[in-house]
Formats: sequence, C-alpha cells, structure tokens
Amino acid sequence: MLKYFFLYLFILLAIIQPVSSQIEPPNYDFSLDTLADFYPGKKFNDMEKKYGKGELTLKETIPIYKFYVAHIRYKFPVFVRIFNGESVSFFARLPSYFLHDVFHQSLINRYGKQDEYTKIENMAVYLWKNKDNIKFIYQGQCTLNCFPMYITGEMVQPPENFPGTTGILQSFKVR
Repeated sequence: MLKYFFLYLFILLAIIQPVSSQIEPPNYDFSLDTLADFYPGKKFNDMEKKYGKGELTLKETIPIYKFYVAHIRYKFPVFVRIFNGESVSFFARLPSYFLHDVFHQSLINRYGKQDEYTKIENMAVYLWKNKDNIKFIYQGQCTLNCFPMYITGEMVQPPENFPGTTGILQSFKVR
C-alpha cells in the first residue's frame, strides 16, 4: 500500500511541477518597428539594403514586391506596393504562433484604440483610419486560441499622380 502511495505522489509531483513554470508568448519580443521599415513613405532602396532583393510578386500598374522578415526560426512574408521608389502600402501575413492579445495590445499602445471594429463569427477586423497618413487594418482569428492573420497599412492621401487607390488588399482578393 505504501508502495502505491509513493508511486502516486511521484506522478502527481511530475505533473504539477511543469504547470508552475512561466510560459512566455512567442511574440513577446516582436516589435512593430520591424514592420515600420515597410510603412508607406519608406524608401524601396532602404528595404532592399536591410532585407535583400525584393521578389517582384505582382506586376500591375503599381508593382508589388515580397520581402521576408525573420522572427525566431520563422520567416513571414511582407508584400509592399512601390510607387516612385517609395512604399504606398504593405501587407504582412503574420505567423500563427503569435498571440492575438499581445499583438493587438502592442497596436493599441502604439496607435491608440482602433477607430472601427467588426466581428464575424470567429474573425475580428480592427481599423485605424488615419495615423500619420496611414490607414491600418488588422485581422485576428480564434479557434482554440486567438492569433493574428495579417496587418496592412496604406496611405490615406496617395502621392501626386498615383493611379487609383493605395490599398493592397484588393490585389490579394482579401475581403
């Protein structure tokens, strides 16, 4: 009987010990400054110096280039629409291991509370209408946990002689 008691005690201690460990979210050290390199108004040459040659992804009237940003052991794509050597909009497909709560809070800390919020089933879209002539759209989704899907930024006032709108989401058929 005493033998079984010590066996149960050992199993119980083995289970409880890892539960008391502190777990940090994987994106706790990700900074929005990383994405700021692609914000509208940033120079294309500076992006290529820091992230390597951009891959021409869509050759429309205004070309879209793809760059990769490394975080921990994962690279995620950032698509940038370039006009006259400068970014007019960007689209970043964020890693699914990022936690929505942490990423959304960092956006709130940087840009204030969102101007609009829409929730459809397990998806939420957040909109900041005009922060330094940039409109930000962020989407998060939830299944068992919540994670970011993408963030995009586009110029509110397009540059002179710019054909059409600066939005990049339509190019990828994102609703």
